[in-house]
Formats: sequence, C-alpha cells, structure tokens
Amino acid sequence: MGAASDHIADVTTGTDTTAAGSDSTGAADYAQVRETTEGPIYSVSGGDWDDVLSDAVHDERMVINMGPQHPSTHGVLRLVLEMEGETVTQLRSVIGYLHTGIEKNLEYRTWTQGVTFVTRMDYLAPLANEMGYCLAVEKLLGVEVPRRAQLLRVLLLEINRIGSHLVYIATGGMELGATTAMTLGFREREEVLHLLEHLTGLRMNHAFIRPGGLAQDMPEDFHQKVSEFVKVMDERLPLYDKLFTGQPIWRNRLKGVGYLPVDACLALGVTGPVLRSAGLPWDLRKVEPYSLYDEFEFDIPTATEADCWARYLIRVEEMHQSLRIIRQVLKKLEPGPVMVEDKKIAWPAQLSIGSDGMGNSLEHVRKIMGQSMESLIHHFKLVTEGFKVPPGQVYVPVESPRGELGFHMVSDGGTRPVRCHVREPSFVNLQSMPAMAEGGLVADVIAAIASIDPVMGGVDR
Repeated sequence: MGAASDHIADVTTGTDTTAAGSDSTGAADYAQVRETTEGPIYSVSGGDWDDVLSDAVHDERMVINMGPQHPSTHGVLRLVLEMEGETVTQLRSVIGYLHTGIEKNLEYRTWTQGVTFVTRMDYLAPLANEMGYCLAVEKLLGVEVPRRAQLLRVLLLEINRIGSHLVYIATGGMELGATTAMTLGFREREEVLHLLEHLTGLRMNHAFIRPGGLAQDMPEDFHQKVSEFVKVMDERLPLYDKLFTGQPIWRNRLKGVGYLPVDACLALGVTGPVLRSAGLPWDLRKVEPYSLYDEFEFDIPTATEADCWARYLIRVEEMHQSLRIIRQVLKKLEPGPVMVEDKKIAWPAQLSIGSDGMGNSLEHVRKIMGQSMESLIHHFKLVTEGFKVPPGQVYVPVESPRGELGFHMVSDGGTRPVRCHVREPSFVNLQSMPAMAEGGLVADVIAAIASIDPVMGGVDR
C-alpha cells in the first residue's frame, strides 16, 4: 500500500489528493481562466463541436450549425451537420437547451403537486403527461377511478391529441415554406384551446387530471360545447386534404423523404406515428388499453411507405379517429362522481369552486372553519403534507400524440415520490434523426425533423 498522496481520491472528502490535483490553480493548464470580483471563472470548450470539426478537416466537407432557433428547427434543438455540397454525411442532435429538471423537482413535491410539473414537459400534450403520471400513482395506491372520470379523461385526451397534431401540421408546413399551413393549423388549434379552457379553466398546463380522478366535474354546458367543436372540426378537416394531400408540391416535398423502415424503428425504440408509418399498428390504446379505451370503436391508421408523407397522412386520419372517440364518449357519459370516495386522497376535487372561478366556495370555507375542527385539520394536512402512497414501483405507459409516454414511479411509503423517470417519446424518437437524414439533402433534414414532431420540453425534462 503506497502513501496516501498516491491515491487518486480521498474517501473522506472525495477530492483529488494527487500532487497535480492538490492545487486548484493548476486548472489554468486545462482551461482559460478569468479573474472576477467573485473569484476565478474557467471557460472549458470541446465536446461534440470540437470532435466534428476535427473529423471534417481532411476533405471537402464542411460543418454547419442548424439551430437552435425556430424557423427551421424545433425551437431549442441544435443540429450539427457535416456536409458534402448539399448532401448530409453526418448529423448530431445537441439537446439540453430547455432543461427544466422536472424529474428531480418531483422528488420535493407531494404526489398531487407533481401533476403541475409533469403537465409542463410535453407542453403540446399536457393532458397525456398528467394521465400517465396519475395512472402510475393510482396503480401504487391500488385505487379505481370512477367511471365518469375515466370517460372524461378519454374525452380530454382526444381533444388534446387533435390540438397536438394541428401544431404538427402548422409548424411542419411553416418550416417547409407553406405559410398557409401555419395560419390554418393555428386557427383550428385555437378552437381546441378555447374548448379546453372552457372545460378545465386553462388553455395549457391544466393540472386537471389528478390522482384519483379529476380536479372537478365538467361545466353544465360541456356537452353542447364539445358537440359544437366536433361539428366545426368535421367541416374543417377536409380542407387539409384539399390544400395539402392533393397538392403536388406538398406531396413531392414529403414523399420518399425521411425513410425509416420498421426494423430501424424497433431497433431505436421509435413509437407513435413514426412507427405506424412503417406498417406496425402499435398503439397503446389498443394493445394495452387504459381508462376504458377498450370500450371504444376506432381504427389505428398505418402505412408502409415509412416516410414523411405517410406520417402526415396518419396524423390527419388520427384526428378523424379522435373525433370518432369523442362522439362515443358523449353517448356513454352518465352522472356520477369524478373523484375516488377516499377522503384521504380526494383533494381538491371534492372542493367546490368559488364565484371567482377558483379557490373554494364560501360554503366549504364556512364548513371547515366554523363547523368542524377535524375537517380543517384534515384539509390542512392533506394540502400541506399530502397523502401517503404505499411503497413499491410501477411503470405505466400511455399513448401520447408522439408515441409511448411511460412513467416509472418509485415510492417508499411517504408523501413524495422517491423517483420518477419518464420514458418520453420525443427524446427516444429523436434518435432516428441521423438514420433519416444522413445521405439526403440538407433541405430534407427539415422535413424529416418535422415528421418526428419532437417537443423539446419533453426531451430536456
């Protein structure tokens, strides 16, 4: 055994105890240092960019940055392209520009508070995030959500799916130069957001699906409002076929671009419309039904072309199928509770809404403040501490607009998750970018990434 100074690290402090590492000023040999009033600042460069540059010096190739900005890539995604002329020879996705630390934050919040975090991951499908999270918590709790709540969840999810696919058409069209697609897509999405606002109180990030059910029941006129929405969408969706499906420029721009066959999808773990465009009818609403999806009649559109064109057609057809499900929900709905009966879990769904549209009604406040000290104590502890969830771990997947969205939850029997890890479809599907783009033209990179429809909030959660 040598002297202590020979050891790489001191087990008590975890610091480098070698001669070279004992003096932190030696870091200047490895990084540029700049003195400030707060102390030295070290600037370290390298990583992907330096590696790619060193690879590209040997021939006529050039390296360009695509993004992060909105007009040609999805907002905060950066693509590093190595090119020969206009042909992409190498592509690397650089992520992390939108990192929010949501999974870590969940470890410091109660199970109910966690909903307000997960709804912000995939911000185009917030209700799918809430659904997956709550199904996982409910599986750990061992509770069954009332039938009305399960049906209303399906209603909200399918409305949200339509809104998400409309953004795919709007942003994908804009990135390819079809500005009409953007104006039309966002026009229809406003219909979706207006309806969701009427039903849940918020346009996005609703936190409306809660462990045990829903935050509250639907407004009295929801049946009429949803029926009007379905009627409007039935009239407007055929317009997309007229403007895009039969349009030769749009068709030529997407056909044969971003090819990813079914074996490549399976090797990379790709799910959602990208996988179904390669011919595999894998949809968790059919293969692993949840929330009464097995009671509904709907089709899973597939194609075999495995290109951007097929993914466009599939998403348009999925909107029609979502409308079909929504009509069935309206017929199946019956009066009943929207939250489990267990008062130790049912917060805040049992609390009525005040005249200001939020908070608790005067009747409820009067009751817990003036009539029952036990009610007040219970309400206070439920809101501040939260309910306990039995120890264990589960994995629950749902079919988000982008593919399999899975929640792996671990509980130690306390009022907060020990760990929550999300299998986010945007993150997994983004792996397919090099396979889709390498060997093609730089202009087709845009079409390929639009066809994946990634949401960077989910990628960088």
